[in-house]
Amino acid sequence: MSQKDIWLFSLAVLTSPFSSATVATEWTCVCDVPSCKEETCVGKKCFVTEIVESDGHRRRTRGCFNTNVMEHCSSRVNGNMNVVVECCASDFCNKNLTTHLSEEKGPDASVTSLVLMTVLPSLLILLLLFTILFWKVRQCNRKRSLARVNDFGDTEFLKASIVGDSTLGDLLDEYCTTGSGSGLPFLVQRTVARQITLVECVGKGRFGEVWRGMWQGENVAVKIFSSRDEQSWFRETEIYNTVLLRHENILGFIASDMTSRNSSTQLWLITHYHNSGSLYDYLQSTTMDSEGCLQLAVSIICGLVHLHVEIYGTQGKPAIAHRDLKSRNILVKENKQCCIADLGLAVIHSQSGDYLDIGNNPRVGTKRYMAPEVLDETIRTDSFESYKQTDIWAYGLVLWEISRRTIINGMVEDYRTPFFDVVPHDPSFEDMKKVVCIDQQRPNIPNTWCSDNILSALAKIMRECWYPSPSARLTALRIKKTLNKLKSSMDQTKQEC
Repeated sequence: MSQKDIWLFSLAVLTSPFSSATVATEWTCVCDVPSCKEETCVGKKCFVTEIVESDGHRRRTRGCFNTNVMEHCSSRVNGNMNVVVECCASDFCNKNLTTHLSEEKGPDASVTSLVLMTVLPSLLILLLLFTILFWKVRQCNRKRSLARVNDFGDTEFLKASIVGDSTLGDLLDEYCTTGSGSGLPFLVQRTVARQITLVECVGKGRFGEVWRGMWQGENVAVKIFSSRDEQSWFRETEIYNTVLLRHENILGFIASDMTSRNSSTQLWLITHYHNSGSLYDYLQSTTMDSEGCLQLAVSIICGLVHLHVEIYGTQGKPAIAHRDLKSRNILVKENKQCCIADLGLAVIHSQSGDYLDIGNNPRVGTKRYMAPEVLDETIRTDSFESYKQTDIWAYGLVLWEISRRTIINGMVEDYRTPFFDVVPHDPSFEDMKKVVCIDQQRPNIPNTWCSDNILSALAKIMRECWYPSPSARLTALRIKKTLNKLKSSMDQTKQEC
């Protein structure tokens, strides 16, 4: 089993529907997996994975699970007779923990014992789960029956017992408002993913492609990652499945799956579909009045505040910094509000848990939107506040893009990307460093904006987002309060008129 297989197995465990929704005691475990920066980690279960290589050599890996999972413990991985996982729950309990694989005496081990210890418990648990889910679906008394799409030949009992004739709204309402709030159960995600039909490609980038797909008559967005960007897929899947991110200004997550099509493996991330596309696309063809400009600005900062703020409690979430905020990673919804997408570079921080999870994605953010401290490499990589401050810099640039497309006195400017007049179309790291750090240039703010109360206020916010000193910049919460106050003042003026 390769290192990649171990990672994917860990992902399956983390997103398992058997994960507990309640807070469990955390234990300090011995950790020697590649992602551990120290010799220990903290989790709700300690584990030992033992693998028998083709040459007979036994390799053991120790670490911890962040969920109170038991389904994969003391069981063969994907039916592999040479891979087994054992779990325990106490400090350093996995230091000398042995697996059933170590205790077996070779090819003479009882086949009946293996079946009883591995297959039977899993089947009983699955049968119980399917019975409960089937009962819930029957109780809901669904009235809509949409055609099922299945070009993978998956077993019908999964669709009948878990998905039934539910719609996406039904599933998300049922599963994401109870329990841990971390999204659909893993089995439901895989079932939904295998029933999607790809309709048309709506976007391409360095990460791969985005397709519009259909699931039981409803549009969904399918982001298909290229093989070289596997870590971004893993990171987004990990965050969406372990963090409460359901918010109107964060792109809605539906499912994640590794599928096989045309004899090749594809990494899918399935989300809500928004017909207007990205803010970048929207601004190319759309202009707005100052009220519409303010609505876009408020919705984006609301999403950023939800990411940046840690929410405590069983239904809480750690703080998250985006690290690649730009107009292409923001989508425009039908109600003309925005939602933030693409969490492949996100950093997670928990003050209560005292950890900073930067991830191991080698991909960097978009150079055009990089803050000065990133370009001159003075950013404090051990400080979560530093990452939030880079998001604020990027938000100021997005605000500038929106403001340019706002009509003032019957006049509007063409859409342009930040620094369009001083760097090439695809600027290098050195190009941006010279302009932003050495020359200390900022996007031009036209004098005409001063004649509009809203754009004048937005221009002031932009300048305070672009301070060279990160600590001098506004926080997302402060920007949100300022914009909401501006919106309230505008609404009051309209009522008086």
